[in-house]
Amino acid sequence: MALDDLRTALTEVDDKLLELIARRQELVEQISATKLAAGTPTRDYQREKEVLSNAARKARSLGLPAGVAEDILKLLIETSLTRQEKARVAAEGTGTGKRALVIGGAGKMGGWFAEFLDSQGFEVTLADPRAGEESPFPAVEDWQQGSLDEDIIIVAAPLGITAEILSQLGQRKPPGLIIDVGSLKSPLRNALLDLLAAGCRVASIHPMFGPDTHLLSDRHIIFVDLGQPQALADAQSLFASTMAEQFVMQLEEHDRLIAYVLGLSHALNIAFFTALADSGELVPRLAEMSSTTFDAQLEVAGLVARDNPHLYFEIQTLNHYGTEALDALVAASETIRTLVREGDEAGFVSLMRAGREYLAQRT
Repeated sequence: MALDDLRTALTEVDDKLLELIARRQELVEQISATKLAAGTPTRDYQREKEVLSNAARKARSLGLPAGVAEDILKLLIETSLTRQEKARVAAEGTGTGKRALVIGGAGKMGGWFAEFLDSQGFEVTLADPRAGEESPFPAVEDWQQGSLDEDIIIVAAPLGITAEILSQLGQRKPPGLIIDVGSLKSPLRNALLDLLAAGCRVASIHPMFGPDTHLLSDRHIIFVDLGQPQALADAQSLFASTMAEQFVMQLEEHDRLIAYVLGLSHALNIAFFTALADSGELVPRLAEMSSTTFDAQLEVAGLVARDNPHLYFEIQTLNHYGTEALDALVAASETIRTLVREGDEAGFVSLMRAGREYLAQRT
């Protein structure tokens, strides 16, 4: 066959593959409806394991790499789960007839919450001077001009502004549930306590994912216990129909752990790409002789570098426990440098083995 004929045949195969994927999605929707009717959980890990094992087995029988087949099926499974989760959220949402106000709704995370609440049936309004005519939701520039009689008020503004907004809400004493979504709680502590003292219904949460997230399976949401069981339960119920993992912790505990989960990981990647930039070696040049570890680290560092630097600065500077994690990073780096300079192989091996044991326990 001529090259053009071969390409035409390949295009026909691609089209058939897409048609099969579309047919698969039709079946997924039927399965989703059946699960909803029966009250069956969205995710079935045993079934996923069977699908992947069957894909690998079938691929090997066809002379194909098993890993490629598994990667394709994993992508299809994730797409299927996303559709099923959205269908369940819409079907089980309790927002019909209720209203929600998202302060900071023109921001990325505020926009995520606006769409999430809208999918549950809430009538959503944004309060943000940045919201333009293209906004999919009704918007006002100043939330203080409203009546604040919504059932839920989400505060999704920068941390410094969030503290001020929460304090002002305490003065207005709205009847609905007030939820902050700050990634740190130290800067909000006094404002949250003032809201409680004012008799407001308050919940404080921390979504451990970004605004580009479509599937909440394997994602985590932290709920801070402020001593209001019903407010906490109401906030958790918003995510009951999703597959997100929910964790409840105390106010003082949150930032101490986040100093390592976010502060340390951010600082490590910032240090990594700063060291590369200061080395004078261009990324394309290094990529020519990259390794699996370097490529993986470079990808993560690239995600950090493209994120909001102002938010990252807040996470580093506003956390009362922030320097603890940074000091640990500096100490660890100094330990490695000392072991390398002194040629201490035993110490280096011991360090890596200790890390291996720690990570094995975490897994």
